[in-house]
Amino acid sequence: MRVFVTGASGGIGSAVVQELVAHGHEVVGLARWESSERKMVDAGGTPLRGSLGDLEVLTAAATDADGVIHLAFSNDFADLERSIAEEGLAMDTIGTALVGTDKPFVIVSGTTAVEGRSSTERDPLIMAGPVGGRGINAQRILDLASQGVRTSTVRLPRSVHERYVAYGFAGILIAAAQRSGVSAYVGDGSQRWPAVHRRDAAALFRIMLERGEPGTAVNAVADEGDAMLSLASAIGEQLGLPVRQVPAETFGPLGAIFSVDQPASSVWTRETYGWEPTHPSLLADIAAGDYPGA
Repeated sequence: MRVFVTGASGGIGSAVVQELVAHGHEVVGLARWESSERKMVDAGGTPLRGSLGDLEVLTAAATDADGVIHLAFSNDFADLERSIAEEGLAMDTIGTALVGTDKPFVIVSGTTAVEGRSSTERDPLIMAGPVGGRGINAQRILDLASQGVRTSTVRLPRSVHERYVAYGFAGILIAAAQRSGVSAYVGDGSQRWPAVHRRDAAALFRIMLERGEPGTAVNAVADEGDAMLSLASAIGEQLGLPVRQVPAETFGPLGAIFSVDQPASSVWTRETYGWEPTHPSLLADIAAGDYPGA
């Protein structure tokens, strides 16, 4: 299958490209910079120069492909509204190019939160709050299932991790601890964060590309929820730093997100698609150390 991937050189995208190539797919990856092009070639893919704002490039690439995986996001947390709007327009452009083709279009979204229990794939996406716009974008694409697009979304937890490479939102805690000399947590630290190893997440993106049912949401969750205090304690131990509570505002716009208890389950995903995580847990990767910038 010829697959067009946005965000192909990113922390998750690079793993997805490697997973696809290893399973015999041909990958064309959107690359904004020369360094991104080199990463694509190293991963076994073919770079396509462009960005999320190059709508004609997106249309042509989606039209030429047998399927699309969308992963790109600017990650500009200082201007989330702009980032979300850019993502939404890019996804709509790709979706329009795929209408009536029955081609797969796999997008990324986040796990949701349900008070008092772990969220499941059946729970609706978050459509309010700091990142609610991303949920709105994702649902709009899922709805294209009624227009001849085999849409699906892989809901990623807060921390998509791999030792030496990435730690997801836990990486924000690591970087903050390295800067401030304190391993911080918000509130009483009991709020739980689900997690998945990025190699396991990449496998699920491939599975959904190959056989995901139209309009389907799956949770890529290996660890249902690690308490924020446990994460901060593990980071503090590795860096030799004190562990302290800080106001949510310390983390800017993300503080409100960090304060929410958000465990998630992937039982349905495992039973339906046979996805089974096999790589180390987030706490195991944190305990192993070797953090970027250390």
